[in-house]
Amino acid sequence: MPKIALGSTKEAAKPEVWRALIVEFITTFLFIFTGVGSAMATDSLGADKTVALFAIAITHALVVAVMISAGHISGGHLNPAVTLGLLAGGHITLFRSVLYWIDQLLAAAASCYLLKYLTGGLTTPIHSLASGVGFFQGVTWEIILTFSLLFTVYATIVDPKRGALDGLGPTLTGFVVGANILAGGAFSGASMNPARSFGPALVSWDWTDHWVYWVGPLIGGGLAGFIYENFFIERPSNYLLIPAEEDA
Repeated sequence: MPKIALGSTKEAAKPEVWRALIVEFITTFLFIFTGVGSAMATDSLGADKTVALFAIAITHALVVAVMISAGHISGGHLNPAVTLGLLAGGHITLFRSVLYWIDQLLAAAASCYLLKYLTGGLTTPIHSLASGVGFFQGVTWEIILTFSLLFTVYATIVDPKRGALDGLGPTLTGFVVGANILAGGAFSGASMNPARSFGPALVSWDWTDHWVYWVGPLIGGGLAGFIYENFFIERPSNYLLIPAEEDA
């Protein structure tokens, strides 16, 4: 089992941490700006529901793939659930994870406020459960969808034995995000990302079902990270993922 380090406030003094935070803010901002923007555009154009779902899925698949690649300095998390999944696997300290979560939420808020301004005050559509979908069903949808997202991240990006998949991780992660939106978008909204849900809810000040998009993704992401790291990645028994100086 990998050692999960708490980290310390000393990390905040490291230039590489601030570079990572800046990149994480930029890439998360652009991801959410494009993702929420696509939902607003389909609403504005009065697109058919099926067409809108497909357009939103394709948009998210493309922007996720590109922003993960562009965010290599920070790891391109774009998502508190991804950060938690990597924390559960011992790939990031708890202290740095908290910094990433704050960063991601600020980026989500900034992007959605800007979208509201640029669209002349249009509503930023929130994630909410479809009619007939209960809380337990919604949480379960989000757990499964986010689990598949983090499982893909580990299998195609994190796992040192990814082999022929080396370099394809961001694209394949984008694919699974798009596929999950097509599968679950009509039921739970297929958020998989608390920050992606937080920005629109904050700007619209509509918190309907909002807790579902924290509980489901965080459980699914953390569970996938823990399971993949502990059962599928082969490492020496004394292997330490996080440098010792960050454990203090």
